[in-house]
Formats: sequence, C-alpha cells, structure tokens
Amino acid sequence: MSKRNKNNQTKNTKEVKIDLTSNVSERQKEKSLVKKIVLSILAAFIILLILFGLIGYQYVTTSLEPLDTENKTEVAVEIPTGSSSKDIAQILQDNGIIKSAIVFSYYVRMNNETDFQAGNYAFSPSMSLDSIVDQLQEGGTAESYQGIKILVKEGTSIDQIGDTIAESSEYTKENFLTAIQNEVFLTDMQTKYPELLTSALEAEDTRYRLEGYLFPATYDFPEEMTLEELIENMISRMDEEMTGFYPEIKESNRTVQDILTIASLVEREGFTLEDRKKIAGVFYNRLAIDMPLQTDIAVLYALDEHKEYISNKDVSVDSPYNLYVHPGFGPGPVNSPSADAIKATLQPTESEYMYFLADMETGKIYYAETYEQHLEYKAEYVD
Repeated sequence: MSKRNKNNQTKNTKEVKIDLTSNVSERQKEKSLVKKIVLSILAAFIILLILFGLIGYQYVTTSLEPLDTENKTEVAVEIPTGSSSKDIAQILQDNGIIKSAIVFSYYVRMNNETDFQAGNYAFSPSMSLDSIVDQLQEGGTAESYQGIKILVKEGTSIDQIGDTIAESSEYTKENFLTAIQNEVFLTDMQTKYPELLTSALEAEDTRYRLEGYLFPATYDFPEEMTLEELIENMISRMDEEMTGFYPEIKESNRTVQDILTIASLVEREGFTLEDRKKIAGVFYNRLAIDMPLQTDIAVLYALDEHKEYISNKDVSVDSPYNLYVHPGFGPGPVNSPSADAIKATLQPTESEYMYFLADMETGKIYYAETYEQHLEYKAEYVD
C-alpha cells in the first residue's frame, strides 16, 4: 500500500470517529431535552393537581357552611314522599337553602344520616347543615303553611316593623301602631312579662313603650292570628332571650330598659361582637363620669331619619333622644337589638377608651382615650 493510500485510510477513520462522537452527543442532547419536557409536563400536572385540590377543598369547605348567615328569611320547602337523600339535596339547592347538592349528599352519606321525613318545612339560608339534617329527621308538617311570615330584622324600629307588616299583610301600619300602644294590651303584657316590661312601662318620654322589646326574628302570621297575638309572640321571644340575664341585670343596679337602650345603640354602632363589646365599654365609661353618650344613632331616631352623617344642626335637635345634649341613658331603646348586641352590653370590654369612630370605607373602628387622639383619627379616616 502506498503512503498516499494509508493517509486516506487514516483520514476516513478519523471522520467515522468524529461522526460517531457527534451522534452520541446529539442523542444525549435529545435525551436531556426529552427529560426536561417530561419533567416540565409532570411539574405542570402536579401544580394543576394541587391547584384543583385547593379549589375543591375551598368549594367543599364553603359548601359545608351556611349559605348566608345574615339571611334568616324562611323559605317554605316541600319534601315529597319517597324522596331520596339525593332528591332532598337537589330540592334544598333549588330553593336556595344550601350551596351544593353534591356536597350535602356526601355529607349525609359520610355521617350516616338517615330517616329523613317527608313533609313541609321552613328552612333559611342561615341554617347549618347539621340544623337542616336535624329538622329533616324530626319531620315537617303534613300540610303546607298557609299564612305569611313577618321578618323583624336586627336593629329595626317599631315604625320600620309597622312598614314591614303593612307590606306583607292586610293590616296597615296604623293598625299595628294602634295595637302596640293600646293601654289595656300593654297592662296585660306587663302582667305576663313583669321582669321584662316593668321598667319599660315606667319610663317617661318614650316614643313607643315597646320600642326595643320586639325581638328580631321571623314570625309566623297565619290568617287566624291577631296583631296583638303577633306582637305578644315578639315580646315572648325577647323574654326568652333575656331570662338568663335578669339576675345579672338586678345585680348591676340597672334596669332592663337601661340594658336594651345601650344594646340598641351598640347594635347600630358596631358590626362584630368584639367591636360591640368595646363600644358598650365606651358608653359605660361616659356614663360613669356623667358625659353624654353622644351617639348619632339616637339623634337619627330623634329626627326620624336615616342618613350616613349628621350635621351640627342635627345634634341640636330638641328631643329627649338627643344624647349629645342630654346625659344618661335617654328615654329608652331606639330599635330591636340582636342577641349579640344584648350580650355585648351585658359583657362589655373594660378599657380606658372614651371615644370611637368608624372608617366608613373599611368599617374599621378606631378607639381613643383622649379627645385629641380622637380628632387625629377623625382627620385621618373621616374628614
């Protein structure tokens, strides 16, 4: 073999080696790329699984809670004979009582809840699943409810309750106001509920002596029921709510009228139980030094108006309900307080706070021990 041929053979061998090395490198790159793609897909899949899991968890969690804790309006619901748990769940969802029929069905199955009864029920969106299940197991009525229902909202006044009755029934507001001020009726109610009503009927300068004593709830008002019977049901509910507190009120040297007055103010001044307790504490601090309560809620009641802010002219209104001018508790309650507001009034938070104001945009309440600090908060969050 000539030298030239040897050189060519060596060159070809090198080219083959280079090609083999290049192919191995490309395959390694391809494997690395495939591995990255697979890992990326797996990572994306895992992220999606986690995301869907979180969404599912949130959905189930919210579905287990009452649909709307603020909406206590009762809805008439009929459960037909032979309805399965799945059927009942769908009926409840269709009537706006629960959020998810599927979650309710699983909840019933997981807790081994059975023995649901057919019948006619009154459910509200504020009810928990446990309460709904309990009611379904107790059973409904054979016949659907033929009357109407009257909703007394928390923090509403007697005038507003009269408007509700006029809108919902054949009675006028004047019929309601006449019944609620009837002397014979009031005396009868005091005889039946002396612990609740004695201080109310002894009070002076009140617009309505039963203001604050009609407990906020939903009431059946069948055709055969009179206005007086409906009003007594509202008074009876308030007496039930207050029964456990009567000994505590006596020990405090305050009257039921005093407590419900503060509770009616607290009801409208604060929204959470924590804030209501603090606000009640502020009012008691003011009362302790004979400082006027200075609450807009009472002034608005005096004016018989509903607005967000009051003016300097408003706070000079000539009325015993003007608690910017008159010290003490005033004549009496200005609305029907909730159980939470009553509880806050009886269990106030002790503090040195003398002032408070609310940021109307956020709802947050700022408390101050001095008037100077109060003015700083006012300039920052209100003006």
